[in-house]
Amino acid sequence: MVRVAAVQFATGLDVTANLATCLRMIDSAAGQGAELIVLPEFCNHLSWYESREHARRLACRHGDPFLNAVAGRAARHRAHVKLGVTLAREDGRVTGASLLYGPDGALLGEADKQVLMGAENDHLDPGTAVGPVVATAVGRLGMYACMEGVISEITRGLALRGAQVLLNSLNSFAVDEASLHVPVRAAENRVWVIAANKVGPLLPADRIELIAAGLGVPPEWLHGAGESQVVAPDGTVVARAPRTGEAVVVADVDVALADDKVRPDGTDVLASRRPALYRPIAAEPRGRTAPAGAGSVAVAVVRPGAGHGGATELIRRTAESGAELIVLPELCGVTAGEAARAVRGTTAHVVLSEIRDRAHDGLLVSAEGVLGRQRKLHPSARQAGRVTVFGDGLEVFELPWGRLAIIVGDDTIFPETFRLAALADADVVAAPFTPSEPWELQSGLLERAAENRLNVVAAGHDGPDGLAGAILAAPRDFTLWTAWEGPFTGRISHPIVTPVKNDDRVVCADVHPAQAVNRHVSRGTDLVDGRPWRLVGALLEGDR
Repeated sequence: MVRVAAVQFATGLDVTANLATCLRMIDSAAGQGAELIVLPEFCNHLSWYESREHARRLACRHGDPFLNAVAGRAARHRAHVKLGVTLAREDGRVTGASLLYGPDGALLGEADKQVLMGAENDHLDPGTAVGPVVATAVGRLGMYACMEGVISEITRGLALRGAQVLLNSLNSFAVDEASLHVPVRAAENRVWVIAANKVGPLLPADRIELIAAGLGVPPEWLHGAGESQVVAPDGTVVARAPRTGEAVVVADVDVALADDKVRPDGTDVLASRRPALYRPIAAEPRGRTAPAGAGSVAVAVVRPGAGHGGATELIRRTAESGAELIVLPELCGVTAGEAARAVRGTTAHVVLSEIRDRAHDGLLVSAEGVLGRQRKLHPSARQAGRVTVFGDGLEVFELPWGRLAIIVGDDTIFPETFRLAALADADVVAAPFTPSEPWELQSGLLERAAENRLNVVAAGHDGPDGLAGAILAAPRDFTLWTAWEGPFTGRISHPIVTPVKNDDRVVCADVHPAQAVNRHVSRGTDLVDGRPWRLVGALLEGDR
């Protein structure tokens, strides 16, 4: 067991005062027995600069008093300490750097932030290389920072390169960091995550009222969102700090649990990947190529139940009520012919799945019959022997109201699958699946919608925690840099959730396909095209 700590605090414009806070909080964590201590991002100075020259002047340099003091504290306490600072590089760049110091005070590893958020693009330079996985006495450690955890590629790459513990330093006001983006990275990769966020103003205190007024949000929403946490490989948050105020959260973790990548059904979540399919993730961004449908579209999850008695009547009534897309759980027993007859006289489309000729296919059905097929892409232990033939890519179907991708069964647990859908310009994803672990509906599918700006209609059989699926709508309100229709709630990319419970037969909601077009979470930061596409080599290794 290793005792770890996530530390949260506020910083300001005074570098000397910020250093004193860092040292005091390291002392506090070490005093509670922590052997691995994670501090927030931008510990040396608020992420607020007048110019690039100003940012470089105030940035840390290796061997300067600030970093020497942190290294000395790590040595004093015989602890590993990770923090985020701005760092002046010898080549003239200024980066947002994650630095890891060992129990002898030596610098064990550093990683420059690859994905910058909003105004960070004005005064910092993105990283040009992947960060290391550092083998230490407390485990194999990988580092990332804030916005790098709002997309999946960086943490996935660290896990594929052997990291057992991911160390995340944040500088975030978004409350969906703690509820969504942080825990999902643990669960999808089956690793530990230690995340340390800021509290207090993230902008100069004497300007925050004016800035908030210009953005049209209450000034308290421009404070760090806190809730620093430690997350287990199954996505369970084992320790979490409050939303506000300085805090040190401590947990004893069994690092070796991160070496078990096997789901309850026996599927290895990393070994079952198919890297040859993921090459579009490493391709140069091209932007959106076609317009999405306009307006709202009524969608529905229909769950026939055991024996699917009355299934076609449920589908018929749902179609006649105006649903344009109806998604059924995987392998629910309804045939394509039955679905086509059920929607006769309507413009509805039904998505269902079947196993035929050892392939598991998702079918797109209208009153005219089967319009398209999407073959399941990834193997899973629960269908071993039954399904041995897999698809060679993800197709997007053009419908009158937008573009639809179908993600079948256990393909839903792979972040790469949904990324492929986004890169193919899907607006809506239909997912006939079977949930088997709580994280899939607590954070997994929600994150797929959030990190790709996709609408997701997921229909499953009865799952854990009483949930069988969800309709996830991309919200109209998306970022502080656009006008909001409703009040700002601190949630930036979190989808609008309509849950599907185990006892539900029909659940309906509206989605807006056109909302999937805007992927700019902030000025200069695109969730999809802003991925570090040049640095995702680990995702493609082992092509098969």
